[in-house]
Amino acid sequence: MDRRILDFRGERPRIMWTDLFSALALVLVLEGILPFVAPESLKRMYLAAAQMNDSTLRIMGLICMIFGVLMLYFIR
Repeated sequence: MDRRILDFRGERPRIMWTDLFSALALVLVLEGILPFVAPESLKRMYLAAAQMNDSTLRIMGLICMIFGVLMLYFIR
């Protein structure tokens, strides 16, 4: 039995490049909000992050990645 993933038409799904680029564009928009609205706060946040140890930053990054994966799972 062929175990390939098939879409609703019985065909192999193609990578949706427009979805990928749309997601990247949305990330850029969201990342640009804080520097545009409050550049001084962003500078203070960067200075505070520079004072944190590596393990704290890694844990924060891991939590963000897990939260993002869970959001994608429930949305899709």
